[in-house]
Amino acid sequence: MPIVPNPVLRGFHPDPSIVRVGDDYYIATSTFEWWPGVAIAHSRDLVHWRTVRPAITRASQLDLRGRPNSGGVWAPALSHADGLFHLIYTDVRGWTGEFKDVRNYLVTASDIEGPWSEPIHLNNSGFDPSLFHDVDGRKWLVNMVWDHRPGHNSFGGILLQEYDPSARALVGPIHNIFRGTPLGLVEGPHLYHVDGWYYLLVAEGGTFATHAATVARSRRIEGPYQPMPDGPLLTSAHDPSLRLQSAGHGSLVQHADGSWSLAHLCRRPLPNGRSILGRETALQDIAWVDGWPRLAHGTRTPADHFTAPDLPPHPWPAVPERDDFDAPRLGPHWQSPRAPIDEAMASLTARPGYLRLYGRESIVSRFEQSLVARRQQAFRIEATTCVEFSPEDFQQIAGLVAFYSTDSFYYLFLSRTGHSRRCLGLMRCERGQVTWPVEKEYPLDDCERVYLRLAIDYDRIRFAYSRDGELWSAVGWEHDASILADEHAVPCGFTGNFVGIACQDISGRRLHADFDWFEYRELGDAAESGTK
Repeated sequence: MPIVPNPVLRGFHPDPSIVRVGDDYYIATSTFEWWPGVAIAHSRDLVHWRTVRPAITRASQLDLRGRPNSGGVWAPALSHADGLFHLIYTDVRGWTGEFKDVRNYLVTASDIEGPWSEPIHLNNSGFDPSLFHDVDGRKWLVNMVWDHRPGHNSFGGILLQEYDPSARALVGPIHNIFRGTPLGLVEGPHLYHVDGWYYLLVAEGGTFATHAATVARSRRIEGPYQPMPDGPLLTSAHDPSLRLQSAGHGSLVQHADGSWSLAHLCRRPLPNGRSILGRETALQDIAWVDGWPRLAHGTRTPADHFTAPDLPPHPWPAVPERDDFDAPRLGPHWQSPRAPIDEAMASLTARPGYLRLYGRESIVSRFEQSLVARRQQAFRIEATTCVEFSPEDFQQIAGLVAFYSTDSFYYLFLSRTGHSRRCLGLMRCERGQVTWPVEKEYPLDDCERVYLRLAIDYDRIRFAYSRDGELWSAVGWEHDASILADEHAVPCGFTGNFVGIACQDISGRRLHADFDWFEYRELGDAAESGTK
């Protein structure tokens, strides 16, 4: 059987919800403020994965404008029943302070690539909802409940309520079926029915170093639920030397041969403890022992490798390193913060063979900015682009970004100054503070096409430019790439770093920049552990 290295989904792929439909496996993961919403990966052998079209692609399904950093789509739950895919997702409209303003929705589709239905609003009581299809045909929603009251546990337990498909609404009484273990911070519930028992899989301990996955069971769906002896099922909290850290939040899947696996989130932090790749998805083998799911290797520690079922190999065509923007639409790996990638922002037809970005609000806008990017999925990468841009004043900017959030980014940009009609500069934002770490500006008046490059090597990032794509010149010195990480965000973050292209016209005149191509190359990691 194939031995597969973890993580199986590298880079920003947190909160995995896995489902098998016949010979196909699908994993839905959180996308937070990144549009379109809910990333979906597809495999037929659990070894090779491809990204399919995201589920939430219309503004009528989700409006992310104004969402805080790391708000938006939290912990989607994907299931299949009655010939339909069911996708539950939370829209977190505000998440700092004592209150959490959230809305939970359900969409359905007969095909994983859509079209997905308009959303059904379910409730607002907490986040991480999941839909369970019981053996008797009834459907149940579980979600954590947020308790804002002083003196109370804000993670107030797991709520259960029946969902009526004909009424398209939750019905009947609400039960608090599990208040968690002493690990605390109970969230991320999923229900399963196995051999007459209802099993509740939850995340606990918070999503950083003390994260964990816990199992409880009951003969009745309404409970009471008893935690697994000697739990949790999975954690890396006891050993900071483990390659996979923050192991927890996940879901179970049963294979055609009757065996089981667990998909869960994890991190691979740099030596300084920061995780520039964000939270990733790993798989673990599960063995049932005395009526409880356990990690097959006999511990609660995440394994660096996963033993896949003996399935026919099914590789997918590799995503080309270079996107020449010749296709009729952008590939599913491209995303944008908060705003749909539409003709008002990005056009592949205005100038065929180029991606034209129309300048909108500033690089720190949480409403409408023109920025498209893809996940960083390896510790050592290089991103390069070629841009044509003729700024008319200093409020018009375009270039290459390493972008974690509006509070954390690097921006290698072209703009206009009093002494040059086109010049190159570098902008840095750390914890919301914008600086210009390279005081020198690079005049490029005679250069209609400019080549821009960034290279990330674990915790270091470098920038360069070229007039011809052959001879490259450095822009300043090396900088700290690890500021682009969850652990360094304010107050904390849940995404990973992206690299991509952007265009701003703060004047409102919508001046455009034309990008001829974008290339993303993985350079090979010196060590899989993330240490040099």
